[in-house]
Amino acid sequence: MQQAAVEIDKKSQEKKEAIMQFIDRTRVIVKAGDGGHGKSAFRREKFIPKGGPSGGDGGRGGDIIFVVDQNMNTLLDFRYHRKFKAENGENGDIKNQYGKNAPACYVKVPAGTIVKDEETGEVLADLTEIGQEAVICKGGRGGRGNAKFANAANRAPTFAEFGEPGEARNLILELKLLADVGLVGYPSVGKSSLVASVSAARPEIAEYHFTTITPVLGVVKTDYEKSFVMADIPGLIEGAADGVGLGHDFLRHVERTKLILHIVDASGIEGRDPVDDFYKINAELKKYSEKIARRTQILVANKIDLPEAQENLPRLKALAEKEGLKFFAISAATREGVKELISYVGEWLDNYVEEPEQEEEVKVYDETAEDPDKITITRNDAGDFIVHGKAIEKLVIMTNFNNDEAVRRFQYIWRIKGIDEKLKERGIKEGQTVRIGEMEFEYRE
Repeated sequence: MQQAAVEIDKKSQEKKEAIMQFIDRTRVIVKAGDGGHGKSAFRREKFIPKGGPSGGDGGRGGDIIFVVDQNMNTLLDFRYHRKFKAENGENGDIKNQYGKNAPACYVKVPAGTIVKDEETGEVLADLTEIGQEAVICKGGRGGRGNAKFANAANRAPTFAEFGEPGEARNLILELKLLADVGLVGYPSVGKSSLVASVSAARPEIAEYHFTTITPVLGVVKTDYEKSFVMADIPGLIEGAADGVGLGHDFLRHVERTKLILHIVDASGIEGRDPVDDFYKINAELKKYSEKIARRTQILVANKIDLPEAQENLPRLKALAEKEGLKFFAISAATREGVKELISYVGEWLDNYVEEPEQEEEVKVYDETAEDPDKITITRNDAGDFIVHGKAIEKLVIMTNFNNDEAVRRFQYIWRIKGIDEKLKERGIKEGQTVRIGEMEFEYRE
């Protein structure tokens, strides 16, 4: 007896450790490839004494592209592989030879993955369909060779641009299961047993709480040509909406289901009242999301094969009538009533029409909404002036400050953008420090 207790204790500890490694939310680091450097060169061939500039452009760095893969249904792979980096573009060469563009780095994710920027919390992509792609980080463009800067005023430029750095982000990946039907209820009410009895899914089933620690998908066939996806959502507990246990992780999966099967233990052998359980779980659903609370529910009383269930069935039927819910009494263990339940669910899904007001699209970050030429100036604790602006920061990175011509070009663009006037408005004085990105300048009139 003591040995059995030790084994159960050990099993529970293993489950707790597994819960700490929940795989439907993870962090990854991605870095797109840098652009290749442009080349500064001049044509030197026999019989062509003044060939002119002939430096080629650098190649573009590889993008980081997320793509939905039909063979993935969890984020488990990202526990072992968290960093993704695309290749850099090749440098330009003499004789106007362009550097080769780098290939994109594809990152495979399961359907239902939301990609967020960890720093800002912005949603970068909502990937729901097989084959859907999203460019998460853009590769840097190649620097221009000196041949691109030749003009009537300067026929022999000696400078070329450096390649633009590729974008880098720390990401949070969240997985919301794309299931037609979601099962909710307290731990050990028999959700896993129901999924196992109606589909080919084989979730772990045992006589202790939180046997299921990750959502399980099962494909349920209702007819020769029809089927639907059922999700066994891990057991909810009181306080789940406030994040107790893994409440937020579990509740997130209910959001995209069309129908909720609310499973209660009709026998009450766990010492809980099934009617109270029903109200407590619904309170958690409503607290987490009004959208989930409005979702159609079917009340399913499980374990009716146990003698204790007969006492609670009349109360549960009355509860269903009071709440206006369809009611089914089943035994997942003996399959009693299961066929009738699945037939009704299949018929309900056939007639289901998504209501427009229920469709809450995830707001995806729109990079084009940003003005790259917008410039803002702030000050740090040391009193330095910090110039912020997408275009000007890229210009600094791509300029070779060891080349006098490149520096003069930078100064010209600086004046055109009116940065001097903006700094004077902020009260800059001679000799004070100006920072743009990682570069530091001393201000001179």
